[in-house]
Amino acid sequence: MPRKDEKRLRVGVLGCGPIAQAAHFESCTKARNADLYAICDVADDLRDRMAATFAPEKSYADYGQMLADPDLDAVIIATSDTFHVKAAELALEAGKHVLCEKPLGVSVEEVEGLRAAVEKSGKVLQVGHMKRFDPGIQAAKVFVDNEMGERLAFKGWYCDSTHRYPMTDAVQPLIITSAKARKPAVNPKADLRQYYMLAHGSHLIDTARHLHGPIEAVEARLTERYGAYCWFVTTIFADGSVGHLDLTVAVRMDWHEGFQIYGQNGSVLAKTYNPWYYKSSEVDIFREADGSWHRTLGADGHFYRRQLEGFADVVLNGAPMVGAGIDDGIASVRGMAAIARSAAAGGRAVNLADVDGAV
Repeated sequence: MPRKDEKRLRVGVLGCGPIAQAAHFESCTKARNADLYAICDVADDLRDRMAATFAPEKSYADYGQMLADPDLDAVIIATSDTFHVKAAELALEAGKHVLCEKPLGVSVEEVEGLRAAVEKSGKVLQVGHMKRFDPGIQAAKVFVDNEMGERLAFKGWYCDSTHRYPMTDAVQPLIITSAKARKPAVNPKADLRQYYMLAHGSHLIDTARHLHGPIEAVEARLTERYGAYCWFVTTIFADGSVGHLDLTVAVRMDWHEGFQIYGQNGSVLAKTYNPWYYKSSEVDIFREADGSWHRTLGADGHFYRRQLEGFADVVLNGAPMVGAGIDDGIASVRGMAAIARSAAAGGRAVNLADVDGAV
């Protein structure tokens, strides 16, 4: 077993579905400063199977009962997107810290409404943009913030592959399902434009914002052909620099993800891998001062575990928030909604501050 700190966060995971099985249960058991204290799911068969596999101290069929447990410190919300905001509100009201899977929600109004609950509770809410805990991306962040100087442009791409499932099936644990699982009233995949934007666009937008700063406006075009979707998005950042985002689902090639940043004192070129490889991004940093390239190895690529450890450090030790907070989660949803509005209007510029409604 991995070494554990003496002081650890007692975590309950809400939802025993695919993301919990592939990422969060293992992260809780491996994290140096957190424990898998409880799990909760309405599907008895699925919950019992996960309890037998991961051995939490407690197992709950009712979320309210888990939240009422005085020994529970925090919850990881690993449910369908439409349940995120309400589950987070209930946890905050119960005095629990929250690590919520991305996206924070599915509409601007609901995530804006969550801000008041976070402020009232005084608890930590972190959104599961786990790419912030990729060592390669962290190295890029340090360079951009401390050495790059004035930024000129950002290019980012997130291109899912038609071959992703043979690959992920080979590296992920066998995902267990249940006919008793709670499902949203509307099938999330009924609207694939929304589904792909929420699932993948949230990563692309958060990485751009995290590395290059707030996005003020977007101009987006969407092309749909042979069952594939491609968004090309021009972004205007708050500092006046420009960007281009490419979200494509799915390319007929390998998984294709990365970014480039051009600045006054150097540049960053990055290739990011499918997250289930647990492989750090290959980030090459060019420093104009010495005319040389630099790369961090980033051997520890378990982003989900590192994300939980960062969250626990904030809660237990008052460490600075490295992950995405409530403002970041809201900005990501606003960005996705703005892209949807702009694409529907044939590329018209849309300010993020003016957008409302669902993604």
